[in-house]
Amino acid sequence: MLRTAFAGSPYVGVFAAATPNGVIVRPDIGDEVAEAIVDELGVDVIRTTIGGTATVGAVCVGTAAGAVVTNQLTQTERERIEDALAVPVATVPGPINAVGNVVVANSTGALVHPDLDDATVKTIASTLGVTVRRGTLAGVGTVGMAAVASDAGVLSHPKASEEELTMLEEVLEVPADIGTVNYGGPLIGSGLIVTGAGYIAGSETTGPELTRIEETLGYLDG
Repeated sequence: MLRTAFAGSPYVGVFAAATPNGVIVRPDIGDEVAEAIVDELGVDVIRTTIGGTATVGAVCVGTAAGAVVTNQLTQTERERIEDALAVPVATVPGPINAVGNVVVANSTGALVHPDLDDATVKTIASTLGVTVRRGTLAGVGTVGMAAVASDAGVLSHPKASEEELTMLEEVLEVPADIGTVNYGGPLIGSGLIVTGAGYIAGSETTGPELTRIEETLGYLDG
């Protein structure tokens, strides 16, 4: 486990996107923090913008099969990410393109914003190699900020309903629970990034919150 801040912000999930093949981070991450990320998550760090923005966690989601990013991606950024991750990188065709905010996924499934169009859903499914279902968490469509998933579990917004949690479990095929990050923050995805090897939480995340993260996402069994 690593608790840290990126450029002084505890919202690490906004500024980084973890995949099994590498972690994409904002380009100004310092060497010491980058080395700690590599040590904790067991994958290389890719420093880059995506579509010119440093909020890469908000505009990217990936699995071992591929990555989906905003349609503002430049060719230089595409080449950098594809070379580093060694997987296909696709952009979403629809108007809702901050995919890190609106998609929560593991290697089996993805829950996505209910307003994503069919073409975007098809792109997500084929690129990530997962089953996709539309839905909400705590009544909001920004499910990528409301939850974080591993291949062992998914941690969701504390106000997610039982029906929403059941839907999460069905599509991602792992147990779901609720929690918070950064001292009571409900947007789990804003303050947490995970791989199979470990996780990084925002610097303000408390001990009880870390315990819930570890229990739900399967790290205690490791």
